[in-house]
Amino acid sequence: MPERAAVEYILPLRRHDRAGEAGLVRYLGRLIERVDVTVVDGSSAALFDALAARLPEGVRHVAPIAPGLNGKARGALTGIRLARHDCVIVADDDVRYGDRSLASAVALLAEADFVRLQNVYTAQPWFVRWDTARVLVGRAFGGDFGGTVALRRSALERAGGYSTDVLFENLELERTVRFAGGRVLVARDVLVPRIPPTLAHFARQRVRQAYDDFAQPGRLVVELSLLPVLVAALLARARGVIVLIALAAVALAETGRRAGATRSALSASAALWAPAWAAERAIAVWVAVVHRLRGGVPYAGSRIFSAATPAGLLRSRLSPEGVA
Repeated sequence: MPERAAVEYILPLRRHDRAGEAGLVRYLGRLIERVDVTVVDGSSAALFDALAARLPEGVRHVAPIAPGLNGKARGALTGIRLARHDCVIVADDDVRYGDRSLASAVALLAEADFVRLQNVYTAQPWFVRWDTARVLVGRAFGGDFGGTVALRRSALERAGGYSTDVLFENLELERTVRFAGGRVLVARDVLVPRIPPTLAHFARQRVRQAYDDFAQPGRLVVELSLLPVLVAALLARARGVIVLIALAAVALAETGRRAGATRSALSASAALWAPAWAAERAIAVWVAVVHRLRGGVPYAGSRIFSAATPAGLLRSRLSPEGVA
């Protein structure tokens, strides 16, 4: 990749404190030397001003203007609309591109309208290995949905934007581009580093991640069946069934780890945490059902009912004939 690429890096941000600010500022300082950077900051006025005073020269810092319930999606859509280039990378504040992963993302946009990159955590405390098991299972089914994507702004403009009222914003964005006629590529061979969450943040994500499965009915049905099967096996003292489920979870996770050419960068022991993750999801998905019946999952002081626009409905709205 040239020293500086015609790319807009968009960072949707909403902070509650200044934790991690110094590291983020250093990262953006390195990034601005390679691409244009826009930070879309939905934080309070005090936190907005504090970050503005520290941002490196050249980093554009704006407030979100797109409407919607999902703050990250509002920030991403605002940034995409303001982008100075057709090639756009959207990334969470814990994502840390290096030269190689940045070059790979840019290169893949030469052959696709949307690229779903994969993440790898930069450290592996126990709860990160637990979450990595979830990531590996996702990779086994075609690719995980992580904290960063790359896309062509023009592909989203043809679709007229995407819904910012859904919880699973990356899936909504990807489907919108695809159903509007864009080419989607899942880059399982490109791993972008990601800073691990805190234990508290990890805990807060359990039910929200399960709620995302309302956007994937097949996966939702399988996960909803886990708890009844496990309870029945426990009552019947059918330990073999429980062992079989645990082994299947490990096998799936290991399949995901071996997918692509990146297995050496993914923790081999993380697959062994898959039974713990499966047990967690068996419970969390039913908690998500309760939230669904109550009007949606709590999010930033409100509730979001829709995980994503139903695929059939979105496809009918966004067929190339309909948006041409």
